[in-house]
Amino acid sequence: MKRIILLAIVLLGYSVNAQQEVKFGPKAGVNLSTLSNSPKAKMLIGFYVGVVAEIKFDDKFSIQPELIYSSQGAKYDYSVSLGNISGTIFQEKLEYINIPILAKYYISKGFSVEFGPQFGFLVKAESKGEVTVKGETFENNRDIKDEVNSFDFGIGAGFAYDLSNGFFINARYNFGITNVGKSNYNYQDSENGVAQIGVGYKF
Repeated sequence: MKRIILLAIVLLGYSVNAQQEVKFGPKAGVNLSTLSNSPKAKMLIGFYVGVVAEIKFDDKFSIQPELIYSSQGAKYDYSVSLGNISGTIFQEKLEYINIPILAKYYISKGFSVEFGPQFGFLVKAESKGEVTVKGETFENNRDIKDEVNSFDFGIGAGFAYDLSNGFFINARYNFGITNVGKSNYNYQDSENGVAQIGVGYKF
């Protein structure tokens, strides 16, 4: 993993030196995430925020590395009736530092498609639950970081539209490749799946 990241940094450094146009800026948006291979998983709404750099080779092709803080996971709603317990809702909230490195191709002026790998590093993992007993709701939260793999690898694909004033809009789906959980995790065979919609500015 370290060799892959080091190689990516070297290649990006070479690219920066070779290009005449490099743009930087912030980006942020909404995550619509879930965990695959878990039939009871529902979509969890989260967020992402970070910075982006675009290294242009020519009018058609560029490389776009990003550094993103991403809140994702899944939501579960169990409609159960066990004595005084009338229902259980909980969220698996996983927070990562993600590093996508995307190839971008401009189909027309301002409109581009993007595709490339994403390297994720776990920052926080928490199970946040709500249990209803006799009409009262109680929180049941616990740290699950030890049950979740610290590294996540995926592939990102999407499109973007750049406005002439520097702002851009972006939509992307990140397909998880590696398992989220360790052997003692309830969803060890699940992968992250995250749809992202957001805006940014490059200058």
